[in-house]
Order: sequence, then C-alpha cells, then structure tokens
Amino acid sequence: MGPHPAVAAIRLAVRRVLHDVLNEAAYRDNPGTATPDTPHGSTPGEPPLVLVACSGGADSMALASALAFEARKLAVRAGGITIDHGLQPGSDLRAAEVASRLAALRLDPVEAIAVTVGRDGGPEAAARDARYAALDEAAERLGASAVLLGHTRDDQAETVLLGLARGSGIRSLSGMAAVSGAARRYRRPFLHLDRQTARKACLVQSLPVWDDPMNADPAYTRSRLRHEGLPALEKSLGKGVVEALARTAQLCRDDADALDTWAAQADTTVRDEAGLLECAKLYALPPAVRRRVLRRAAIAEGAPAGSLFARHIEELDRLITGWRGQGAINLPGRVVARRQGGRLVIRQG
Repeated sequence: MGPHPAVAAIRLAVRRVLHDVLNEAAYRDNPGTATPDTPHGSTPGEPPLVLVACSGGADSMALASALAFEARKLAVRAGGITIDHGLQPGSDLRAAEVASRLAALRLDPVEAIAVTVGRDGGPEAAARDARYAALDEAAERLGASAVLLGHTRDDQAETVLLGLARGSGIRSLSGMAAVSGAARRYRRPFLHLDRQTARKACLVQSLPVWDDPMNADPAYTRSRLRHEGLPALEKSLGKGVVEALARTAQLCRDDADALDTWAAQADTTVRDEAGLLECAKLYALPPAVRRRVLRRAAIAEGAPAGSLFARHIEELDRLITGWRGQGAINLPGRVVARRQGGRLVIRQG
C-alpha cells in the first residue's frame, strides 16, 4: 500500500524540483547534456546541496519531510534552515526546536539563524527582507544549489489579491514565481497544492507543527486577507476562487515575461547615439512596453525597484505622452527625470 495521497502529492512535487536541480547540475558539469539554466552552488562532481527554509509550520514541515525522503533516493544532499526573527518572546527557543526537528528528519546541515528585523516598508516587508537576506547568506556560505520554500496555492492567491489592492499592474498580479532569485536559487514546489494538503501530510506522518500566532493576528494585512477577505470572496462567489486566482497569476506571469522581453529589446531602439531616450520613439511604443522601458531606465540610474511604484512610472510616462512643459520629476533613490530637447534625461539628482 502506497503513502497517503497528501504525502504522495508533496513528495511528487519535491521530486520534480530535485530532478530539475540535478539536470541543471549536470549541465554545469557537462555543458550541452541538460538544461542551460545553471544553478549556483556546489563544487562540480559532488552532489548538489538543497536546503529547505522551515518555520515549523505545516507547509514548511511537509516540505522538509518530503525533501528528506526524496533526497535519500537521489544524488542530492539535503539540509535545513530556520530563521529566528526575534519578534516574539521565546522565538530563539522555538527556532532551536524547529532545528532539532529538521535534524531528526536526518537533514544535514541544519542551522537556526537569528536576524534583526528593521522597519522599512512595514513589519511584514521588513521581516521578509531580513529572512531572505539570511537565506541568501546561508546558501552562499554552504554552497547550496537551491533553497526550497513552502508557499502554497493559497499563499499565491493571497499574493495576487494584495497586488490587485495595490494597483501595481500585471507584474503584481503574477504572484510568486515557481523559480526565482539569483541563479534560480529559490524553488516553490507547492504552488499548485493547497494548504490543506500540506497540513494533512503532516497529520498522517505525525509531524509536529507550530502555528505562528502572527498568522492569525488581524494587525497584519495578509492575516486579515486570509481569515476574512478570502472566506468572504468564497462565500460570495463560490468555491474555486483560490484556484482561479492562482491560475490568473500564472497567466499574468506569462504575459508580463513576454512584455519584459519586448521592453528589453525595445530599449536599444529608442536611444540616440549618446544613449539618451528619445521621446518621439518612446511615444510610438505600446503603452505597456513604454512604461517598462521607463521603469528599466529609472532602476538603471539608481531608483530602488521595490520603491518604484506605478504612480512614479505614470509621472514619467506623462513626460512623454502629456508634455506641457512640466518640470523635473523626483523619483526614489534621489533620481531625477526631466525632458530636455526631445530627450528624456534620467540621472541621480
């Protein structure tokens, strides 16, 4: 008799990702034999190291157990990282407990890493930034080829709704990518699985799970969306909202990727010999492509991507499409944009 369907589903999802990592490692060691998407990390000839980022919650514990099981059958080393954000009393003890659970699954190496959470962007964004910085550092130091994250289809639906509320365009509606980060570091095997599947897998395997009280705290936007917003949508629109939002994310991501590629190609055709953007050529581009070219240009001059919002790009766009002699526009990162002699000049202020 095979494993419980929930366990089988999470193991299959992880197995597919591990095969991708192995294929990429094979290409790195022998170019031309596999996919060209080369991972960063382990030394040629040794099995790649894959880490799981684990909070101790159901999603990440299910992911950790599946990684431990599948890695033993493949030429993969498996380890685990848990992050202590220091935001709750006893968080260090909780992180140590999670680390011991990962070690009990025979993951190695296992580390509990304490971080200092800042204030920029609000508590949720600051915690996320600190967490990813710690994961990046650990992956570099340990030579990991990939870091697995336990985001589920439910998380994806929440991310899409948050992007919709911000009104930041199609990229925000794209949600989380299955593969992201420098050198394809971060992998999300569970984006097609719901949260209940992960929780059921933990239950049938008797895996201890920690439910973070912050996930139920109405002070946090995502928590309110999870416990109030999405249930209200499902009550009004019927079941299937989460699946539809996740499907929307994938469709939007495909469209956004295509537009980004178009914008990268267009960027070289709308500049003069000095490299300045020509307003007439920008005006001739489709709006979605033009706005992406403008965003790329602002980021290239030092505007932080995370602080560059739709309203900033709209103001830039008006220098092209609604020119009435308006003055310079101040962008994040002390970047200034102005129209001069038919050119759009974007520079550090």
